[in-house]
Amino acid sequence: MTRYIGTIARGIRAPIFKNGDNLVEIVPQLILDAANAEGFAIRDRDVIAMTESIVARTQGNYASSEDIKNDLLVKLEGREEIGLTLPILSRNRFSILLKGIAAAVKKVIIQLSFPADEVGNRLFADNLLIGTNINPWNDVLDESLFLKKFGKSIHQFTGIDYVEFYRKIVEEVGAECQIIFANDCRKILNYTKNVIACDIHTRDQSIAQLKASGAEFVIGLVDILNTPTNEHGYNEQYGLLGSNKATETDVKLFPRDCQNIIDQIAGKMYALTGKKVEVMVYGDGAFKDPVGKIWELADPVVSPAYTPGLKGTPNELKLKYIADNEYKDLSSEEQKKLITERIKQKATTDKAIDSKGSEGTTPRQITDLLGSLSDLVSGSGDKGTPIVYIQGYFDNYAD
Repeated sequence: MTRYIGTIARGIRAPIFKNGDNLVEIVPQLILDAANAEGFAIRDRDVIAMTESIVARTQGNYASSEDIKNDLLVKLEGREEIGLTLPILSRNRFSILLKGIAAAVKKVIIQLSFPADEVGNRLFADNLLIGTNINPWNDVLDESLFLKKFGKSIHQFTGIDYVEFYRKIVEEVGAECQIIFANDCRKILNYTKNVIACDIHTRDQSIAQLKASGAEFVIGLVDILNTPTNEHGYNEQYGLLGSNKATETDVKLFPRDCQNIIDQIAGKMYALTGKKVEVMVYGDGAFKDPVGKIWELADPVVSPAYTPGLKGTPNELKLKYIADNEYKDLSSEEQKKLITERIKQKATTDKAIDSKGSEGTTPRQITDLLGSLSDLVSGSGDKGTPIVYIQGYFDNYAD
């Protein structure tokens, strides 16, 4: 029978999860209920993708700005000022962290990158640099020079002036605040030798550069709230990275122990259906908004845990390239036959048959691709679908 449908991604409606809920029992039952209601069958190599949020919520993995302050006080060992390099511009991602950090010291020096932060939130439009004598790779701007050159910085989507917003947070907890603008993290060392590298994906490089350039105290956000405790949430691997604002004083941390949970869910699905379903946890998708220029990935990784069948990158052929080049003079039926045979031959090898035939296929991790798909399906608002069920992702034209 001819198959007319390829990949399908279904958002699965779920209850509002709370601390203590058993995802291993609840998630498989939700999938089975959805399958019965919508009339689809469970198949081998289907994928269950769960948002990191529901895992963290059921773990109760939360912490307060007070917890952040107390943890940092221990690490600072009496130091009274701190420099923060290259934080992103985000109420959701950084405001509560800044509140806790600032409460631990008497002075905070914040170094913001320009014209945009690491994930693309802009302080000003790129073209405003044209015609200035400013070297964005080397120069340091204070607030007065920044204001003179670029004016007030209002975020395109939130309407927030993050320079004033971050200053207010620091000053409201009683600390002095100084803000500078520079893209080289080492510039902070002209102001303080005590630094928290607040960047996400370049953090290891920043920490190494700061240490090599004379920093006396340097850690990353990954090093705060990273110690197991029964008093509040923590994440041994990522610390504060991947956290989200929960209340005006609390953050939900990135989930921990995810591998155990997804392995158990995969096992439960096999016990219930006899099918080997893949399972993963996903956070932000790895894609970029073409209008706002914002790169979505503010989490440290797209997927912190996944079953073994999701490891690696796709092994695919570029059908339109083959059809337009090697088989362009053949009929549709002849093209279909030869391409089908070629795909079947590819399936017996570890890699695509040749570089030209696979040229233009996406060389990204399968979990990054599936996580991006799932993030778009589930959204971050009121859809109520924190679980995405994906079918046919591993199918190809020959199936």
